[in-house]
Amino acid sequence: MVLRRIYEGPVFAVEVGPHRFPDGVEHEVSIVRHRPSVVVVPLLSDGRVMLVRQYRPTLARQLWELPAGSTDPGEPAEQAAVRECAEETRLLPGRVERVAGLYPAPGFCDEELIFFLAYDLTPLEPGSPYQPDADELIEVRVFTVAGARGMVARGEIVDLKTAYGLSLADPDTVRLGHPQAGVDGR
Repeated sequence: MVLRRIYEGPVFAVEVGPHRFPDGVEHEVSIVRHRPSVVVVPLLSDGRVMLVRQYRPTLARQLWELPAGSTDPGEPAEQAAVRECAEETRLLPGRVERVAGLYPAPGFCDEELIFFLAYDLTPLEPGSPYQPDADELIEVRVFTVAGARGMVARGEIVDLKTAYGLSLADPDTVRLGHPQAGVDGR
């Protein structure tokens, strides 16, 4: 059974058609196809975390979020994490640690969110190839982890990947997935 692609855009595609379930019965399905994305928890040496504030046209408002974005075709997630952190915070991580891979909406979308902790942050050199996307008007701010979690509790952070990602900033948190070796971002 082959699904029919009814839409393909720069961010995702949509496929529809019959799919045979494990019980042998066919059902019509609609699936959003999306490359894996990375979510980065940039941690300063004092334990504080960096968040970015950017406009999200889907909600027509500014949101506080952790740096995140889609992997480029063929790009390893670790490299995407370094790239997204550098583009959005203007700081280059010396090391990233993969801590979780989760599916935020498996009922209709195959996107995996891959969470990374980023350490040893250093300012970008002049002329760095890491630049924000044209549609990213980003404000960067440093918060204590407790302060950022308080923003979640008060409804000031409404982005689910950020709310979850902030739980990973605590060394006592039980981590999901299989951590992998860090990658040198320099």
